Amino acid sequence: MKEVVLHVYDVTNSDSEKTNNTILQINRIFKDRIGLGGIFHSAVQVYGEEEWSFGFCENGSGVFSCPVSKNPMYTYRERIVLGETECTIATVNRILRELSRDWPGHSYDLLSRNCNHFCDVLCDRLGVPKLPGWVNRFANAGDTAVVVAENTAVKFRQAKTEIVNASRVAYRFMAGLTSKNQASQESPGEQNRGSPTFQGTWFKNVVSAGAKPSTSGSTPSQEDDDTPPLQRQQSTEQPTRL
Repeated sequence: MKEVVLHVYDVTNSDSEKTNNTILQINRIFKDRIGLGGIFHSAVQVYGEEEWSFGFCENGSGVFSCPVSKNPMYTYRERIVLGETECTIATVNRILRELSRDWPGHSYDLLSRNCNHFCDVLCDRLGVPKLPGWVNRFANAGDTAVVVAENTAVKFRQAKTEIVNASRVAYRFMAGLTSKNQASQESPGEQNRGSPTFQGTWFKNVVSAGAKPSTSGSTPSQEDDDTPPLQRQQSTEQPTRL
């Protein structure tokens, strides 16, 4: 069995010192004082002196490694022992090769597929507990907000469809009444047509009164390398992300 360690960094990779200081302050307040979370980068160490994580790059795998606690893009915060894995080093190498194929750099998403999500998956494959909730809470909260917005948009679209359908039924009923009132003045072939003016006005009023839906914006394979992942660094590009 081998110890699995999570390494956590404050995300201070901005070119602006002011921005970096703001992030450090946010993390101190929301994580250290309140215990909610913050803006963090994470990486997993198992077998050896390298940590494994995930980040954005245009081509190739987003999975990369660097010396433990030495990622130059962030400010090191702390290490957390997650448990011990029963996986052999050969099994860990196989898992890392598979994840390298499944996590291309272009699939990176700040809210739904970031470094912390990758570490969760890796820990699950290693058979140890996932990351503490505070590590990725801000991203998860943002992702939840996006899902709520998308669901709300769907409901608005459904509501508008129901309004339009109901209006058609109501129009046919009202048009029928209009036709009956005008029956004595119209020829038999025109009794069921309804008034074109009435029809246009009816639909214009109903549709304009309906809720307008909001909109919400919402892998290349990698050949196996004969060299085990744990014996080499996998970074294709320096990532700029959480």
